[in-house]
Amino acid sequence: MIKIDALTKTFSRKAGPAIDSVSFEVSNGEIVGFVGLNGAGKTTTIRLAAGVSLPTSGSVSVDGYDVVDQKVEASRRTGWVPELPNFEPNASAISLMRYFAGFYGIPGSEAESRSLELLRSVGLQGAETRRLRTYSQGMKKRFSLATSLLGNPKNYLFDEVLNGLDPEGIRYFRRLMVEVKGREAAVLMSSHILVEVQNLADRVVIIHKGKVIKTVSRGELESVGENIVKVAFERLDDGALRYLKGLGNVRVDGNAVFLRASVDPARLNADLVKMGFRVTELAVQKEGLEEYFLNLIGEAK
Repeated sequence: MIKIDALTKTFSRKAGPAIDSVSFEVSNGEIVGFVGLNGAGKTTTIRLAAGVSLPTSGSVSVDGYDVVDQKVEASRRTGWVPELPNFEPNASAISLMRYFAGFYGIPGSEAESRSLELLRSVGLQGAETRRLRTYSQGMKKRFSLATSLLGNPKNYLFDEVLNGLDPEGIRYFRRLMVEVKGREAAVLMSSHILVEVQNLADRVVIIHKGKVIKTVSRGELESVGENIVKVAFERLDDGALRYLKGLGNVRVDGNAVFLRASVDPARLNADLVKMGFRVTELAVQKEGLEEYFLNLIGEAK
């Protein structure tokens, strides 16, 4: 279990806190998605939870062990994948895995076999003896995933873990999440790929400008948001946009407008055509986590 309690981090008094009184828990057997814009405080929170940065105030505990005062015990129980993995570039993957195994008290022969098994499971077979400086960013992310699994921990911190992974890597990560959840592990994962978060997470914590502004449950995720009317134009002009803004909240993407309003689609289409606007597409779609998130962030600005 990961417990984050009133966590605050200030890097500069002039700039103010990077995160401010952030509190939430990740229970055993639960995957919690952690989403926010760039600079919202996701990485800062995860680095504090991993114990690689010290909080200004507040605390993080892992299975009851404080990550500052009882760092060794907390770290043994945590697998961490940073956003940008950074390892000794001249070390080979297998030698570094064997080295890390020592921190978990895994004996030599077992360390070798377990390291090889994990490297192959993440798709690095054939590259076990290569130096890490020859790895691509995606391969480094796979290697980082393997190291996070080495001690078979019950808690995981994944910071933008999907960045750099190819489709096969993303499929592996999905399978891994099912596996670790089945082992009653606690998982905190941040990602900009919100459709993956929505599909995997039991809850989603939304952070904005250093503060948690919303927690969305699994039930809410399954029915998140309202119906959205997508109206695409041959050319979107100010008149059409002004009319749609008068009906409800809108988001513009190129020549398409996404309208959040209770309207009759057929009547809307007829009205737009009557006013001389050339509509190329009009469709009703269910608002997903991405639309919900963008709307929520817009309201919080």
